[in-house]
Amino acid sequence: MENERNNSPVPQAVDSPITRCAIFLVATLAPGQAHRDTLRSLCADVAALVRSVGKRVPAGNLSCVVGFGAQAWDALFGAPRPASLHVFREIDGGERVAVSTPGDLLLHIRAEHMDLCFELATQLLARLGDAVTVVDEVHGFRYFDMRSMIGFVDGTENPVGREAAHFTLIGDGDPDFAGGSYVLVQKYLHDMAGWNQLSTEAQERIIGRTKLSDIELDDSVKPSCSHSSLTTLEKSGQEVKILRDNMPFGRPGAGEFGTYFIGYARSPEPIEEMLANMFIGRPPGNYDRLLDYSKAVTGSLFFVPSADLLEALADKAP
Repeated sequence: MENERNNSPVPQAVDSPITRCAIFLVATLAPGQAHRDTLRSLCADVAALVRSVGKRVPAGNLSCVVGFGAQAWDALFGAPRPASLHVFREIDGGERVAVSTPGDLLLHIRAEHMDLCFELATQLLARLGDAVTVVDEVHGFRYFDMRSMIGFVDGTENPVGREAAHFTLIGDGDPDFAGGSYVLVQKYLHDMAGWNQLSTEAQERIIGRTKLSDIELDDSVKPSCSHSSLTTLEKSGQEVKILRDNMPFGRPGAGEFGTYFIGYARSPEPIEEMLANMFIGRPPGNYDRLLDYSKAVTGSLFFVPSADLLEALADKAP
């Protein structure tokens, strides 16, 4: 109702409640006008597909967020481009690298039940056909009480309510894209054998929080190279936050254990600054020791238009 009163664009489901399941799909766009037309036409129908599939389990909280990479935006829609949209730039910390990998389209599908996620993903990809090639597909799950694969609670400091909107949605600074958001995704693989050899106390110093109770360590004992320290940002004396909806994933039989990082913000800047702190260090060399046990194998940046703009983009060609 608030959006209707102030005529603000309705955002996509960026701050939907954290669900038990998710599918993350990153795809590249095939060349050719027909393929571009296919992807554009889907923009008008995503909301209807979510409603149709979600009706089968009304309490399932099905949602889908659609994002576009910089190169795809230019090919699909032309100018203007969202002010801060660019191809994710690799962050090279020497032995630790936040890699940049191809990504034209992101589909972030969430629900309480994997069958809902699976059905929606199937319907969306059937519509797209050979217009896209899926280059990364991850099926995530909630791990006990919101814990990551390494055993610590994830997303504790996420903003909620109006604070979430403040930190994730574009406002008057880029009025053509108000109500939109930026999202950066990375797939991390963990050395669980090495991690599990550490004592709980050593793990807590790396993360900066207690493992069982999820309480932040006191500054007097929390290392400056802890994950918590390096991902906390301040600007003009105020903390700057992003919205994380990370999910564990894995294949025990293949020895694959990972975390899919997905961070939403009103600008890519705070996410990229956090990653620079982690991979290069603050100051340089004082890097995130979690990266001794976690490796980023993908990295892509996308723009998430408002729900209103997403529908309108079906008719916008460069």
